[in-house]
Parts: sequence; structure tokens; C-alpha cells
Amino acid sequence: MFENILGQQSVEQLARDIRETALAPSMLFSGPAGTGKGSTALELGRILSCESPGAPWNCPCPACSLHRTLSHTDMLLLGPRNFSAEITASREAFLREPNAPSAKLLYIRAVRKLAVRFSPVLWEDDPKLSKINGTLGSLHEELEEFTALPLQAAGSVPDEKAEKLSLSLAKLAFKLESDGISDSIPIGHIRRASYWSRLAPSGRRKLVIIENADRMQDGARNSLLKILEEPPDRVNILLTSTNPGALLPTIRSRLRPYRFYRRDQAVETDVIRRVFRDPGGAEKNLAAAVPGEGVLKYLESFMPVPGEELYPLAAFFTASAAAAAIHGIRERGKTGVPEVIVALGKYAAPLAEAAGLGRPSTETKGALQELLKRTSGFEVRSLFSQFLGQLQRIVSECLRLSGGGPEGIPVRDLWNGRIRSAETAVSTYNQNPALVSERLFVELRDGLSFLELGAARK
Repeated sequence: MFENILGQQSVEQLARDIRETALAPSMLFSGPAGTGKGSTALELGRILSCESPGAPWNCPCPACSLHRTLSHTDMLLLGPRNFSAEITASREAFLREPNAPSAKLLYIRAVRKLAVRFSPVLWEDDPKLSKINGTLGSLHEELEEFTALPLQAAGSVPDEKAEKLSLSLAKLAFKLESDGISDSIPIGHIRRASYWSRLAPSGRRKLVIIENADRMQDGARNSLLKILEEPPDRVNILLTSTNPGALLPTIRSRLRPYRFYRRDQAVETDVIRRVFRDPGGAEKNLAAAVPGEGVLKYLESFMPVPGEELYPLAAFFTASAAAAAIHGIRERGKTGVPEVIVALGKYAAPLAEAAGLGRPSTETKGALQELLKRTSGFEVRSLFSQFLGQLQRIVSECLRLSGGGPEGIPVRDLWNGRIRSAETAVSTYNQNPALVSERLFVELRDGLSFLELGAARK
């Protein structure tokens, strides 16, 4: 068991707990992104349902066959995450080796990880379902058609039908992610999962997997706590999180923790070569990655706008907000500009200019034009969250390097507060990311312009 999980000692303890029938009813997998928490959770679901001794990865039992395609009715998967990069990387793996069953399965699983989030168990009577029903139905139809495609001969290139169908499937998945996935876990999903968990399993056991559980809405946390206090029979509940400290202490105290750590470069290289079947990509991306983040760097390269392109766009946005704030201060007849705002512009502007974005713009339209063009108006919504992360990175770097001192505190508070509001507007209230980014620019510009700071430059 857990033969497909590389470089994580926590799975050894997990396997030991299973063999000794000491598996806790409720568990927490915590650790940095890209360390295998989600893959381990899915493998645990297969093991709990497996009908063979030892639950080997290649077990041919009916339960394992269903779990391999994430189709088993005894596993419920919910929680926000990004899907686009993994789906694109998995499709590329299939196109490189259209004759390999594992490459085809990799792509099917990547799409299914998204599709199962829209289980009728979770979405029954949800008014939002009408918006995505058409896309969801088409995705299921094309996924079934893709699954039925025969494997091609060894050494051949993918035929036209397979290539077109895989592309159409990816586009449907991107639309479904954009229209249907939020960045938080609503109370309705937890309540429906609770009801489902109290129904008898079709096989040996049920498993509820809640990914990024720290993003639950307040009501959802309290609803989950009720399940954990009285866990149903023949059901395991598993939470994953990169930020376990954000979980309620009363929730954490009811979970058995398994910690996942960053893997060394050799293991990261092995994951990319074996899972995504891309030796060249492994070498290229690991060379530029922070140790232990090779898989993340690799997947990031498949985003419509990779992180290295979002960074200068965030720098241009920041420099423009600072320039617009300075313009506003001078228009009001003020005699000085706070040094920290000048420093912010001086730090961010060269980063943007080095990427060919030109000088900062004091106009909202000019500040956003290239950003919205390159991100297609944040059509893939996960890009918006990544962009906000780059904005925070820019300001943190600037304040650290400039020694902003006490003056930097209100700037950091302004930045983080407005970014959190923008994240909530898109993830919780489903507002248009392009419009939210425009509002964010105006709020940062005006916030900087009217901050009461000490030292000023004439």
C-alpha cells in the first residue's frame, strides 16, 4: 500500500496504523503544498475499500478499479484547490505517450478530481448548479468518450480524435473550474457531507476528504465539529491543510495528525519523471526551483500565465498604485510624499520595466490593461489568487529591503487588508475578478494617498 507515494515517511506510519487496525476515525494531513497530501488521501480511500490482503496498488478488485478513476461511491471529495495546471500537465503527459495506460489514467484522474467536486451529494438543491449544469453534463459525456478511446500503438503520435477530444475536455474543465469552484468551503457542503456519512457504505468503509480545510466558512467549521464529536460508524474523515494553525483548536484536537514535509530534489525529479513522464521538464524546472518545490514549479509552468510572468505584472500594478497615490498627494497641494510610498514605487518600477512593461501608469485603465490582457481577465480564477500572492510578495520584499520601520506597518496592513477583501469578493461572493482587480487598484491608490505617515520627501 502507498507504493505510489514517494519521499514521505508519514505514509509508513499511516500504513502501520492500517495494518494494526489503529487508524483514527478522523485525521489531518498537514504540510506545504505539493508534498503529496492529496495523492495520499486518494490512495487511503482505495486502501480502505480494497478487497485484497495488503491492498497492493495494482489490485484488480472491483473496488480498486473504481477508485483508480475516482468513481467509487464510498469516497466524497470536497474543498477548494487549483486544477488547471495539473489538468494541462497531465494532458501533455498523455500526448507524449498516448500508448501508455498510466498516462491516460493520469489525465482522467486530473479531470475527475475536479468533476467529483460537483457530486449531487454536495450540490443537491443548490441554486448555483443551474449555472454549471450544461458544462458539467458535457464534461461527463466527453470524459466517458475519452475513457473509451483505445490506446495507440507504441511509438505513435496521438491521433487527431484523441488530441481534439483531450483539448475539448480540458477547455470544459477550465470553464467548470472558473464558474463553479470558489476558494472557501460553504456550510451547505459540510451539512450534506454529514448526512451522506451517516448512510451505510456500498463497500467496506466510506471516506470523506476535505482538502484545504482551513478555508472553511465559519458556519462550516461548526458543522464539521459536530461530525467529529460523534463520528459515524464505518466512516473516516480526512482533512488536508497547508495552514493547520487556521483550523479551530477544537477541530484539531479531534484529528490524528500526519505531517508531510518538503521532499529533496532527487525525489521531486523522480515524481516529475515517473508521474508526468517528462524528464526534460524535470531538469528545467528543478534547476530554477526552491529546494523542495520542484513539483510546484513544474505545475506552475502549465498555468496560462506562469508565476514568473505574474510577478512583474504585480510589480507594475504596485508601482502604478504608488505613482497614482503620489500624484493624488501632490494634487491636493501637500508639500511632501511619505518616503515609504516613494520606496515602494522605486522598488517595483524597475522590476516591471525589466520585463518590458514600461513605466508605471497613474490611470486605472493603464495600470490594468496589460494584466487583464495577459490573464484574459482572469478567466482561470486560480490566477487571481496567485496574482494577489505576488502583490503581497512585492510589498513584503520592498518593506524588508528598504527598512521601512514603523512607517511600513500601516502600508503592510493596508495592502494585506485590501488583498484579503479582494480574495473574499471573488472566492466567497463570486464577483468578477477583473472588476475586483480594478476596485483593488483604486482602494490601494487612495489608501496610500491618504495614509497618515511620518517622514516625507519634498
